[in-house]
Amino acid sequence: MNRLVILVEEASMKALLDGLLPRLLPSLRLDDTLFVIAFDGKADLRKRLRSRLRAWPEHTSFIVMRDNDGGDCKAIKADFVAICADAGRPDAVVRIVCQALEAWYFGDPVAVAEAFGDPKFVEAAGKSAYRDSDAIVNPHSELKKHVPYQKVSGSRVLAAHLDPERSRSGSFQAFWKSVARVADRLP
Repeated sequence: MNRLVILVEEASMKALLDGLLPRLLPSLRLDDTLFVIAFDGKADLRKRLRSRLRAWPEHTSFIVMRDNDGGDCKAIKADFVAICADAGRPDAVVRIVCQALEAWYFGDPVAVAEAFGDPKFVEAAGKSAYRDSDAIVNPHSELKKHVPYQKVSGSRVLAAHLDPERSRSGSFQAFWKSVARVADRLP
């Protein structure tokens, strides 16, 4: 059986993907062809990644996600790519979320406005400080200034509203294209 396993650093990423991916790609079914596994932060993901990759059978595709959090994207990605190769999964896709998951939400202000019932957010997100959503230094704090966002519950709510066609987050677009490409190869 072919399957897609997405390894993420935290519960909020899992909450988003558990709701978003089956909605946008109905051929992926949670705990059947799609598995999203959350770790307890970046350090835990890095520490346990090798063993988790080795634990899955053949015909498993992987996407590994980690927040940038102000780090060097290229160095972080190279480190994770090397771990994947060492684990015998050189074809695993590594995606770095710039800067953090909440930047994806700023990339689709209509989704945030719909999810939190605040149409004024679209205008706020259009300000120059937020136009490049992937460059927002602390998007979690910035989002909380505008809407009553909590990491896991907010991500769960936003999963019903995010739209790849509207998103202006390059980080989200890179992730989305990777998922769509892998999903096309699954039966």
